[in-house]
Amino acid sequence: MELANIEKLVEKYLNAETTLEEETTLKNYFTEGPVATHLQEYAYMFNYFATVKDETYTKTIELEPKKSKARNFKWLSVAASVMLLFSVFIGKHQYDEYQQRKKAEVIYAQVAKGLKLLSTNLKKGEQAVATLYTYQSKANNALK
Repeated sequence: MELANIEKLVEKYLNAETTLEEETTLKNYFTEGPVATHLQEYAYMFNYFATVKDETYTKTIELEPKKSKARNFKWLSVAASVMLLFSVFIGKHQYDEYQQRKKAEVIYAQVAKGLKLLSTNLKKGEQAVATLYTYQSKANNALK
């Protein structure tokens, strides 16, 4: 009767359906007394579990500290922010210089236009004075 019960428990154990009490019964059967020959392969398994349970690792385990990638991302975001502010500052400076050059070109064009108008009027005045001198010299020659 007990052998039939053990076979049923082995079947349940292989299907992962046993309780802790049933597993203790199986462990006691396979480790303490004589085991039926057709169940001998399970005896090796339970004996292995019993010996492995008592093993301990005596060496110290040195763990490397885990490097935080979040810290690297923090520095990366700080660097990106600094670069963004720097590029905005340089861009604003370049834009201001461009606006000043544009204003200077407009002023230069207005001054050039004014000087050209002045030059034209001075040439007309010079021609008028030259005509007047010619008229005066002819009038002086006619009176003599």
